[in-house]
Amino acid sequence: MTELPGSIAGHAQRSILFDTETTGLDPLNGDRVIEIAALELINDLPTGRHFHALIDPQRDIPPEASRVHGFTAADLAGKPLFADIAAELLAFLGDGRMIAHNAPFDFGFLDMELGRAGYPPLGRERMVDTLALAKTRFPGMPNSLDALCRRFSIDLSARTTHNALLDCRLLGEVYVELTGGRQRGLSLAAQDTRGPVSVYVHTGPRTPRPVEPTAEELAAHEAFLKRVKEPIWLAG
Repeated sequence: MTELPGSIAGHAQRSILFDTETTGLDPLNGDRVIEIAALELINDLPTGRHFHALIDPQRDIPPEASRVHGFTAADLAGKPLFADIAAELLAFLGDGRMIAHNAPFDFGFLDMELGRAGYPPLGRERMVDTLALAKTRFPGMPNSLDALCRRFSIDLSARTTHNALLDCRLLGEVYVELTGGRQRGLSLAAQDTRGPVSVYVHTGPRTPRPVEPTAEELAAHEAFLKRVKEPIWLAG
């Protein structure tokens, strides 16, 4: 199920990119986590190490939720309970940054599940929200994971439903682009996910990747600008 972190050479920075699927939208209303996936990043780039678990929510799954992620209660019957995987999950998460798209949603669900299992909540200082990053970079444009993948020309052909592990892998590519693009000269010496983590070596700064907005995105941006009161670019 899990590939636990290996030793990290040098001063590489480790963080975790993660996603959850749930029975609904509100953990305070009894909705539960049914799937969690997490990918390890070193210096903001995926290493290949990951954690993934399907979880029995011990409750029904509404049809509207099943249409989103494809899981029914029957699919998850007999899977581990969250309490059964909590210690292993926390060991993988470590104490570094935790990155998610609409991160407050995922943090809220994990905190509720961790509380039920007798663990403390996650520290909000660890939170990195890629949705907030995208809104800052592309104000007034669609910033869903699908929209960002299309904007960065990331292949979406496998994404027929919301799947936590696939969404993590797609978001990993999106995150690289949101934070400046893949580094030139980047190399990973070893791909064996059970061995030590290799240090990423680069020969130059990150180079921003040009983004060509679609006609729909340009129209959305224009509509956004019209709502701005007293824009500074018209002053003077």
